[in-house]
Amino acid sequence: MVKMCLDLGGMDLKVVKRIALGLLIVFVLCLVALGVVAGVLYVRYYPVYEEYKREAERVVEKADVDLFVKNLSSYIYDDEGELVSKLSVDADADYLRYEEIPSRVIEAFVAVEDRRFWEHEGYDKEGILRVCYRYLITKGEEKHGASTITQQLARSVFLSNEVTLERKVREILVAVELEKKYGKEQILEFYVNRAYFSNRCYGIEAAAKKYFGKSAKELNLSETAYLCAIPNAPSYYDPLKNAEHALERRDKILEDMYECGYITVAELAKAKRYEIVLNPQQTEKIQNYETTYAVDCAVRYLMELDGFGFRYEFEDMEDYRAYLADYNDQYETFRGELYTGGYVVRTSLNGEKQELLQRAVDETLAFDEELGGNGIYAFQGASTVIDNRTNKVVAIVGGRSQETDVYTLNRAYQSYRQPGSSFKPLAVYAPALNEGYEASSQLKNIDVTKAKEMGLSATELSGGQMRLDRAVEKSVNGCAWWLFCTLTPKKALSYVREMEFARVVPDDDYPASALGGLTYGATTVEMANGYSTLANEGEYVPATCLTSLKDRDGNELYQEAEAKEVYTPYAATEMVEIMKGVIRSGTAASMGWNLDVEAAGKTGTTNECKDGWFCGVTPDYSMSVWVGYDEPRILKNLYGATYPASIWKTVMEELVKDSTDKSFTKSAEGEQVQLNPAGAQGYESYLPGRADDEVLSEGYTVRNYREDHMLADQAEAILYQISTLDPAAEGYPEERQRLYEEAKALIEQIYSRKLYTQEVEKLNSLGE
Repeated sequence: MVKMCLDLGGMDLKVVKRIALGLLIVFVLCLVALGVVAGVLYVRYYPVYEEYKREAERVVEKADVDLFVKNLSSYIYDDEGELVSKLSVDADADYLRYEEIPSRVIEAFVAVEDRRFWEHEGYDKEGILRVCYRYLITKGEEKHGASTITQQLARSVFLSNEVTLERKVREILVAVELEKKYGKEQILEFYVNRAYFSNRCYGIEAAAKKYFGKSAKELNLSETAYLCAIPNAPSYYDPLKNAEHALERRDKILEDMYECGYITVAELAKAKRYEIVLNPQQTEKIQNYETTYAVDCAVRYLMELDGFGFRYEFEDMEDYRAYLADYNDQYETFRGELYTGGYVVRTSLNGEKQELLQRAVDETLAFDEELGGNGIYAFQGASTVIDNRTNKVVAIVGGRSQETDVYTLNRAYQSYRQPGSSFKPLAVYAPALNEGYEASSQLKNIDVTKAKEMGLSATELSGGQMRLDRAVEKSVNGCAWWLFCTLTPKKALSYVREMEFARVVPDDDYPASALGGLTYGATTVEMANGYSTLANEGEYVPATCLTSLKDRDGNELYQEAEAKEVYTPYAATEMVEIMKGVIRSGTAASMGWNLDVEAAGKTGTTNECKDGWFCGVTPDYSMSVWVGYDEPRILKNLYGATYPASIWKTVMEELVKDSTDKSFTKSAEGEQVQLNPAGAQGYESYLPGRADDEVLSEGYTVRNYREDHMLADQAEAILYQISTLDPAAEGYPEERQRLYEEAKALIEQIYSRKLYTQEVEKLNSLGE
């Protein structure tokens, strides 16, 4: 060998020996280094490992068979301790002992989930090495995989679903202890009966009855594989919602069973060709709107405790859809957990307020008795009421009352509808006030139709001037569109994303969102939560009805969320002040609010009157109302100021009739961010020293007088500018026409007929 090296490289023997010695020294140093690293890791992590091991031994030793059977009912109570609902499933009746479980079910789960189940000691060494390798090369990004059936059982009973290596170690140690205490067959028995098959079905027997109307032992090979597909992702593979997804996974399971030698090629082909025909059984009972919303709040809180990361910002729509799929699966899993985990849920929901809200919705919409194809009223409404002091939902209605055997959705939190102009205060005007605009700031009233049809940006379009507060009161779309684009859609929508609007997606970063034209929309819970944030001086607290959540052992799990500032106190209180004008003299004036309690709000009507909204606040409560058809259609007299405002007024009058808090909290002017956007000057110079709300004549106040004269001043300034133009200058006709239209738009906003006539005469003297 040495001779070969000398021949090939021309090196003498001494050089070769030096190289060999050098390599040997490097090798020894590497061994020493590895030894040092191993020693450091041992000293640092072995005590932690020993602690986890003792913990695993302790929890498994304490566990009994009953712990693996999901059969504990949960209870929901209202704010006075009255039982609202009992949540349960009949798990005992559907529990199968190992010898009762069809062999094909065992084979299917082993084939697709854990092929070495019968050989390993609770964990798969090869799989763990593979996960560690992927963890290293992805720099910690990828931590999934390699969970055996025993590990999955350990995680579902003793651990959270949080994806960390620490949890993985705990999971393995618990799995090892389970394998020591229980035999393979008993572990499979627990696993198959605990497996969640969506729609509150635990175990293969419950799933067979729910989806096929027969016992598990009566299932054929194809049906068995079809059902065994569901637990991997209960929402994604839900046969009632995503039958095609379950069919794809059925085929994979059949192929895995063939690879493992459980079925023949002929059986594989026959089972794949078999047409799955569901025979779903109606097992879900009608639940009231309080229960369904309380369940939603509790499920989401259990997800939070388990480490689920709720998100409201997404890179793109693909990122959003991937998140939504994960969310739906986790939600469905924890909904099942709530129904079987023995929890006690206490809420802020109030029976009297609930009845008041339900009655108002029912009576206001009673004129339309048309039924949809499912036998449910076609014309519907939904509403949410939040107590501003506690930030808790006290009443929620998801539809009209109706005697029916069909489960109806709770539209208040499950239906996402276009919010129309009721979205403007949250996504356009309050953000603008937060960025330094004022009520008197002048906005450009552009032609929205041109912006849409010609694809022009707001800055490329001309338009008259209008004060910000007047634009809100009259719900002027051109001003909202222009302002939203000036702020930029992404910046403006960042405020509603901060308030956790679940379906404001990347595709909504577009001008039409200024008018509430969202891809999916918003719920009444989200809208009431947004308005309560304004009423609470910009402090946001996520809406919920939970006041307590205790586990089966009586341990309190619930902690109140901390408030965070979304809008500055100035921006929020100024927005409320402006919205008082909507009720006083704006688009909601016809509602006729005449109590001595201050009220503020905003109407919302979508294109072709398919959705009507009214969202409003008093010092005590925030309330949102939606009215429309489940299947959107045109209704000529559906506007935010009609049925929605009527429901809002009926309920709010009762809620605040004995209130001692008559006025909103006003933030100090000094807290405003001063960015000096364009605004009118000299407002107080008209009728100085007199209060804005002083009535000069019926329906006309000092404020109206001041605003009218400010508009006239601005219009006359433009008319003077027109008179100074040089007719010989390039672009003279276009510039003159632009200024003329701006002056005309200002004059058309003047309330006083006398002043309006005077200004029109001045305008006409110029001619077009």
